[in-house]
Amino acid sequence: MESSPSSSSVITSEDVMGTLMNDGTIDSMRLKIITQLKANEELKNTTIKMVEQSRVLNTPGAEKQTKRELIDALRQELEISVLEKASKSVWELILDNNGIGKEISETVEQVFCRLSGREAPLFVSDFGPQPEKGKEKKSGRKRKAGHLGKIILNLQQRRER
Repeated sequence: MESSPSSSSVITSEDVMGTLMNDGTIDSMRLKIITQLKANEELKNTTIKMVEQSRVLNTPGAEKQTKRELIDALRQELEISVLEKASKSVWELILDNNGIGKEISETVEQVFCRLSGREAPLFVSDFGPQPEKGKEKKSGRKRKAGHLGKIILNLQQRRER
């Protein structure tokens, strides 16, 4: 029984991430997540309520401060809690098995299969993978695989069975 080189080599999360970064898929995923985050009315309303209830705006004399002073003070008071809420919303999108999270899993699986020489599943996501465009868009920045790395690990384990 002969095995092809792609079926005997181990596809790492870095291989898959590199492909996703080079073909523009990561940028498409990021844009889609940002678009949905911006459309999140609950997050907007929560942020507005936090600003309206802030100590900065409800302190006597706040109306005498400059716009810049108010913005800086609001940032200092609310930035961490607003970012925590936004981060939670992003993770909910990424882990959603019926929305973007499902698309991410399917896209990662398609790239993993393509790199390992296996037949890709029949599903198609909205954002990739796109045809590879040589080596342009290569970035010197190292990114962590995170959630995508876990998906790839699961695919590798299924492949070994």
